[in-house]
Amino acid sequence: MLWVNERPQPFDAGMRLANLIAAVKPEADLFIVNGFPVVADTELRDGDHCWLIKRGEIPSSDEIDYLLHARHTPGVHARVRQASVGIMGLGGLGSAVALALARIGVGRMLLADFDLVEPTNLNRQHYFVDQIGMAKTDALRETIARVNPHLQIETVNERLTAKAIGRLFGAVDVLVECFDDAVMKAEALRVALTDLKGIGYVGASGVAGFGENNAIRTSRIAAKVYLVGDGESAAAPGQGLMAPRVGIAAHQQANQAVRILLGED
Repeated sequence: MLWVNERPQPFDAGMRLANLIAAVKPEADLFIVNGFPVVADTELRDGDHCWLIKRGEIPSSDEIDYLLHARHTPGVHARVRQASVGIMGLGGLGSAVALALARIGVGRMLLADFDLVEPTNLNRQHYFVDQIGMAKTDALRETIARVNPHLQIETVNERLTAKAIGRLFGAVDVLVECFDDAVMKAEALRVALTDLKGIGYVGASGVAGFGENNAIRTSRIAAKVYLVGDGESAAAPGQGLMAPRVGIAAHQQANQAVRILLGED
């Protein structure tokens, strides 16, 4: 038995992918078998998982799910798809974290920010000129929908407090802290260590400037609690917040969130 776009299909010895394409989806021009791109002449084996895709075709929710299964392997994607991640602050870190997690199909995200998109955000944050003046929560939800319109995105358009963090994010699997404000970073970490025990937490400290790439690191400070950054570089004259280094930190945060979701603590 073969699985074609997650549907069963009879298997015959000596069958090649070209035979399957002709029978199931002749217009397909992208072929994936067991998570890897292949050519039409590939010989199939009993039990193979195949995906037949037509480039440029807008996929349905099920088809996007099939594609993510194909790229991540079914076992990994099943756990990611069922996960819930909260992101506090949707600036340079938070907007990048959210889009990275959207691209891998994290099933539910709770996005929190009180601010509007401003022209000065565009040097490092994942917004566009035509979104200036929008609430960041609305703008980011709009952008995520262009990547994967089938995810469950909830937004909180308010300035967070320590009390609100405990109330709003108590049901997520992982909480990612992406604040600009050092006081709120400290408050959020305190809440994570005291009120949200058992929930994964990934914070950030020290991501400004254009310093050495490898100085951005991920450090474990408690069970399921991590900080990303160099721990030192704050925004100052001559050392602003810039997209490349902020992006390094944001993607370490996103990857650490995935590692927690997959049990790699």
